[in-house]
Amino acid sequence: MAFAQETDESIATPDVLIVGTGLAGLGMAVKLAEAGHRDFVILEKAGEVGGTWRENTYPGCACDVASVMYSYSFAPNRNWSRMYAEQPEILDYIKHVVKERDLEPHIRFHTEVTSYEFDEAADRWHVRTRSGQEYRPRIVVLAHGALHQPNVPDLPGMDRFKGELFHSAQWDHSVDLRGKRVAVIGTGSSAVQFIPRIAGVAAHVDVFQRNAHWVLPKADRPLKHLERRLFASLPFVQRLYRLAAYWTHELPVLAFLNPKYLGVLELAAKRTLEKQVPDPELRAKLTPTYRIGCKRILLTNDYFPALQRPDVSLTTSGIEEFTESGIRTKDGELHEADVVILATGFSTDNRCASEHIVGRGGLTIQEAWRDGMTAHLGTTVAGFPNLFMLMGPNSGGGAQSILFVIEAQVHYIVECLKLMRSRRATRLEVRAEVQQRFNDWLHAKLSGSVWNSGGCHSWFLDHRGVNRQSWPGTGTSYWRATRRPDPQAFLLTQGGADRSR
Repeated sequence: MAFAQETDESIATPDVLIVGTGLAGLGMAVKLAEAGHRDFVILEKAGEVGGTWRENTYPGCACDVASVMYSYSFAPNRNWSRMYAEQPEILDYIKHVVKERDLEPHIRFHTEVTSYEFDEAADRWHVRTRSGQEYRPRIVVLAHGALHQPNVPDLPGMDRFKGELFHSAQWDHSVDLRGKRVAVIGTGSSAVQFIPRIAGVAAHVDVFQRNAHWVLPKADRPLKHLERRLFASLPFVQRLYRLAAYWTHELPVLAFLNPKYLGVLELAAKRTLEKQVPDPELRAKLTPTYRIGCKRILLTNDYFPALQRPDVSLTTSGIEEFTESGIRTKDGELHEADVVILATGFSTDNRCASEHIVGRGGLTIQEAWRDGMTAHLGTTVAGFPNLFMLMGPNSGGGAQSILFVIEAQVHYIVECLKLMRSRRATRLEVRAEVQQRFNDWLHAKLSGSVWNSGGCHSWFLDHRGVNRQSWPGTGTSYWRATRRPDPQAFLLTQGGADRSR
């Protein structure tokens, strides 16, 4: 976009500023470059790219979406080693994309943003960093992820514990677990991956479960040499694998939206539990009391077997308090521990709660979201012109690869920039009434879904019980909704002149 640049040479004035170098931010950068936008900068608070795949390094960390689907459609990896890639291989893939697409010259590492303020006179954002650098871009794209703030519970007496304590998303590799008594709090998607890896290394593992989770087998295996050769020589073969993975993740969403059809999935999960856990007492502890899909379904083949080892115990009595030497549960039992690992997920209630983002008329993101996170198509927020989000409110797929959703959003944002250029607009802002109508429709459709009515409280719901994460449809329906922005949904202006028509 050919906008006039600021004259102060001490302030960087890229046309587009992207925040974050995870798969979302890098995907945005690739598509900007492909569309001819070379005047962009990517800010990254860390020293290398990768986002969640840089931060999460716990043993066994892997994706629960098939590798061929958890990768960009425009940058396929012909040499995945497994059907479901583990963290080191995914991080290598991300670094390869950066190198192949020559993105590193655009990246500013060790640059953490502290504030965003919209300048209405110039139709530019003032973005300041912790180091004192200032940027004044026309467009800001927030790609700092939905799952990046570890949720650390405030349990009684945690500060009294004398052993090692860390969150699974901040794994302390300096702590040697060999011969240690390890307590794991939480049984979600991270825990079921690392518990089988530390069982047999630690002297004993105590697993503290608050709620049982639905588990299905993970169709994981090494990819054969022949398969990888076919991927490289006949790309359509890999596209067929991707298509199969797409529909495998897509079809369950139809049942999540119509819970009366969940019986088949629940039957498959119950049979998995019966087959892997013969002990009826343990099986009862591991049987969920809510509908499948209400919480994230766990894909694993080795979690149930790990729980049946003689050096692993499952505790379902709630935690009463920490002591200096371990954890006391509500049944009065003291569980001695040398190391406590918090597998307690991420804070998702309001991902911008601590961000200083000030839009039009001095509106802060906290004021705009005082009743909960809300956006239009998960990408734009009324009152915040020229600001886009990737993986914003209610754009998460119920089971589909998040990369598919990200690609749809990236395409939508590029189309919005084209719309601005065609209307010679310097400002684009979603209309408040459009956003309201969209959210009225969205929440009405979500009301009958398993995420809202399945009998659990998951991270999909905020503290008021409102679903702020899920898209009320399939990935295909979201793709259709983001193919082309509706000009009538936006206020398009230039220097006060309305360019919406």
